[in-house]
Amino acid sequence: MKDDVRALRHSAAILATLATFVVVYFARDLMLPVLLGFLISLTLSPVNRAMQRFGLPAALSATLLISGAAAAFAAVFYFAGETLASGTNDAPAIMRELRDKLSGVASTIEKVKDASSEVEAMTSDTAGTSQPVVVEQPGLMSFAVSAAAGTITSAIVALTLALFLLASGDMFYIKIVRAFKTMTGKKRALTTVYDIERRVSHYLLTITVINACLGVVVGFAMWLIGLEYAYIWGIAAFLLNYLPILGGLIGSVLIGAYAIISFDSLSYALLAPLVYQTLSSSEAQFVTPYLVGKRLKLNTVAVFLTVVLWGWLWGIAGALVAVPFLLVFKVICDNVENLHTIGTFLSGADHETPDEQEAL
Repeated sequence: MKDDVRALRHSAAILATLATFVVVYFARDLMLPVLLGFLISLTLSPVNRAMQRFGLPAALSATLLISGAAAAFAAVFYFAGETLASGTNDAPAIMRELRDKLSGVASTIEKVKDASSEVEAMTSDTAGTSQPVVVEQPGLMSFAVSAAAGTITSAIVALTLALFLLASGDMFYIKIVRAFKTMTGKKRALTTVYDIERRVSHYLLTITVINACLGVVVGFAMWLIGLEYAYIWGIAAFLLNYLPILGGLIGSVLIGAYAIISFDSLSYALLAPLVYQTLSSSEAQFVTPYLVGKRLKLNTVAVFLTVVLWGWLWGIAGALVAVPFLLVFKVICDNVENLHTIGTFLSGADHETPDEQEAL
């Protein structure tokens, strides 16, 4: 009987997990700005509380902080939007020029395409005179406009939610404490909430400063190389560096493709992605581990799998929020006794004790 009950509980847990993933996948447009709003609020909460110590009301300090965040977002969108829009319009010409520059690779691709076309022609002859149905896809410009509109809408919702959360002060903290009946539960809940706020704020603020510095260095390096729109690549480095592991690779590929188009010499063009990857890797290996600290260090495998999972669920936006979400989950595991084992697995590499070394 006990085994049957245990099996039913396991089955219910599996079904609940699958249902959660289904809901998260289809509710992205609703959940993403809400999640971003909570992350912005957690990041700015210590700053907001520090401003209140100087006598500013919570509503006023929250308004100042969110106004600054909105201004920063608008500045990035303004400086990068026009260039990205023109690049979207010129995308077909850019692809043709890139193909011409990489003629050796392009010729190989053309041979494969010709072979596949011959096979398709042979199969169409044997299949009769049926005409294929062609579904017209929307243009790149319409896709870019739609994506920009969605991004602006999500940003407005996230910033508004963060404003309300910051302006409420400690109201939600008090409500969380009151939800628990025992003093032990109240203390544990309050400790967990403050720990989440402290670690997420420390992580996101530190990463934002590091990314801003990396963007400045990358933009200056591209300007020295002579690459056009160097400031755009600095902004791209700033944004892509929020994406662990994959951000540097994506940036190197994009900047390498543009450099090949911009420069006549292929060997000189490869200097741009090489410099970008060197700067990005140096930051990831030395700067971030030193400034973020051991307390916020996460297991690299866990980070990669989390990025892949959230990227599969929500695309690029999901990959960007994957690490803060993992950090929040780890803090909860660290503060809940039954989840300590999971929190240990999510932590980074530690030095083993003599007994552990002997066991290994």
